[in-house]
Amino acid sequence: MNTQETTQEVLANELPSVGAIAGSGFKKIFVALDRHNQSKIFAKALGLARQAESNLMIFHGISEQLLKSPDMVNTANPWAFDSFYPPENFQYLEAVREQALNEVVGWLRSLCETATNLGVATEFDYKMGDPGQVICNSAKSWGADLIIVGRRGRTGLSEILLGSVSNYVLHHASCAVLVVQ
Repeated sequence: MNTQETTQEVLANELPSVGAIAGSGFKKIFVALDRHNQSKIFAKALGLARQAESNLMIFHGISEQLLKSPDMVNTANPWAFDSFYPPENFQYLEAVREQALNEVVGWLRSLCETATNLGVATEFDYKMGDPGQVICNSAKSWGADLIIVGRRGRTGLSEILLGSVSNYVLHHASCAVLVVQ
């Protein structure tokens, strides 16, 4: 099933549940997506933007892990030696990073086209860094009235150790936040 079919199915089921929020005056909706289980979150944001006649920003925060190069990794590992990483490995790593960024841009562009085809003024962006921080900073810079984020459902020790992007956004955003399970 492609993204547009999934979005249409979720929209058909989700529109009544966003109706109460639609009349609340949110004119700039910022939806932060990752590439896992994003269709429900995207559909909810799209449905809300359609009902409220809002502008939509589709955003992806790229983890700092993609930015790490072997020399950065080696500084944390005293047993690793830079001599194990010939120049070809660095070139390969750069090619992998570039391909990953191209895939992210293509994915975001596809979602943006889906929303635009449904009559929602939409744009997309991505930033590299800590996802929680880049979501909050980018939403504030864009002037968002509402941030929509997903929640994976981590609790307890795993949330403490791994962190929670949605928890960070809830506590640091400069506007309203809607968390979708």
